[in-house]
Amino acid sequence: MVKPLMGERLPSTIVAALLAVPLSLPILTIIVLALGASLSAWPHLLSVVLPPLAWTTLLFCGGTALVTLLLGCTSAWLIAMYRFTGRGMLRWMSLLPLAIPGYITAFVYVDFLTYAGPLQGWLRGMMGWQRPGDYWFPDIRSLAGAVLVMSLALYPYVYLSALAAFVKQPVNQLLAARTLGRSPLRAFLDITLPQARPAVMVGLVLVVMECLNDIGAVSFFGVRTVGYGIYSTWLDQGDLGGAAQLALLALLFIAMLIWLEQVARVKDGLSRSAKASAELPSQRLTGWRALLALVVVGFPVLLGFLLPVLLLLGHGLRRFSSSLTAELGTALGNSLLLAFLACAATLLAGLVTGYANRRAGSAGLQSLTRFASLGYALPGTVLGIGILVPLAQFDLGLNHLTEAMGGWRPGIILSGGLFGLVLAYVTRFMIISQGTLDAGYEKIPLAYDHVARTLGRGPWRIFRDVHLPLLKPSMIAAALLVFVDAMKELPATLILRPFDFETLATRVFTLASLGQIEESATTALAIVVAGLLPVIILARGLRKVLPRE
Repeated sequence: MVKPLMGERLPSTIVAALLAVPLSLPILTIIVLALGASLSAWPHLLSVVLPPLAWTTLLFCGGTALVTLLLGCTSAWLIAMYRFTGRGMLRWMSLLPLAIPGYITAFVYVDFLTYAGPLQGWLRGMMGWQRPGDYWFPDIRSLAGAVLVMSLALYPYVYLSALAAFVKQPVNQLLAARTLGRSPLRAFLDITLPQARPAVMVGLVLVVMECLNDIGAVSFFGVRTVGYGIYSTWLDQGDLGGAAQLALLALLFIAMLIWLEQVARVKDGLSRSAKASAELPSQRLTGWRALLALVVVGFPVLLGFLLPVLLLLGHGLRRFSSSLTAELGTALGNSLLLAFLACAATLLAGLVTGYANRRAGSAGLQSLTRFASLGYALPGTVLGIGILVPLAQFDLGLNHLTEAMGGWRPGIILSGGLFGLVLAYVTRFMIISQGTLDAGYEKIPLAYDHVARTLGRGPWRIFRDVHLPLLKPSMIAAALLVFVDAMKELPATLILRPFDFETLATRVFTLASLGQIEESATTALAIVVAGLLPVIILARGLRKVLPRE
């Protein structure tokens, strides 16, 4: 077996390690700031600020996780195990809510369901009601409203992971349970769901991280979570240390959640080594059962994607010509520029770290690159603090140095420009690029490298002539996913954007916060159209996972 020499491994290893350092900077900064901040504010935080924030966050995250679990697993189970009219269409349409950012779904529903909204206005006109006291209508600006709407936006995370797990389940265990007299429901609860729990937990962890990251949707519902509290503590109260300490608690909560899932997986005693059959048996539903399955799977799609898009189209068509302003063009150009820079930088970093891990095979390097890719678990407000503070310190030190040497101050270079924003995007989306490219590298046998070495090709030629052509599909998928996620990113952009710098996401949030729903509709639709790209990629991937109709 031909192995790369230490001299050949060293350059790629050094470059990958150097790339991992700035990506690890936000996490390290939060830890240092939190531990170094004064504890004098903690009596106030513990008695006044933290309890309501923590309780609301637990209810918000827990409620959203529970509803997404119900919607995602039910839809995935019906799609995987039954055949009914509309199944082929709904199996990919159930991914469509991912195309709409949660803050857009939130402001659309808040506008539609509030007292001044079209639905209650229509009800008052039809029923003759004059005052709010004449009738009762659920308040959408509430914790329950936030949980319901965010669940409709996020349940595809659970649906996608559960569907893949259900299709790959050990069918022999399922058939044995049915032979022993278990009903389909009991077999699902006793066999299928425990077997799929690790995959379902991955989807639920993503849902919880999205809830912690959100500050746009919760602000429309009037719900104060820890993520919003970090944003308010830092920018409204000017308490950076307190914000860092709240951020560290959020990180510890996510780490504890992931650790508990891993412990439960080890202790559950279930065997997941059995292979699924070549074709999963499915039952044909007819009559009212087929109609019920169609409604159960289709209703979340209707409320999570079709209705918000129709409402946006209604608003956008009324103000389409007047909404095509220079400000919209500038925001679109800024979003495209940031997404392109983030996409290129993230793809390059993923290629370098993937290549270095392949050649070096070092456990230390792999641990470092995994730690650097944990940025996705950071809420946007946490990420903003972790990046802005060290960059501001660098700018301050550089200005002091240049002033001492020549009386010249270059001003704000890193913390006030696009560098910090691009670094935030790369830190947050590195896990997407790295995961996709690592999966592509796993499909390239090491024998290809050994043959190329035997033919006299050096590391660069092997990478250029062998790896890049074979990694092209993975690179395209990673680039599209990062590009679209960067177009939708809101919390980190709000904190780190340069002065008077608008993107599509910040423009939508600003206009919607001012109540200018019709003016924001065209911008929101542009984000939705961009968000359809990864949904199309995922839908095409489902064709390889699911059995044919």
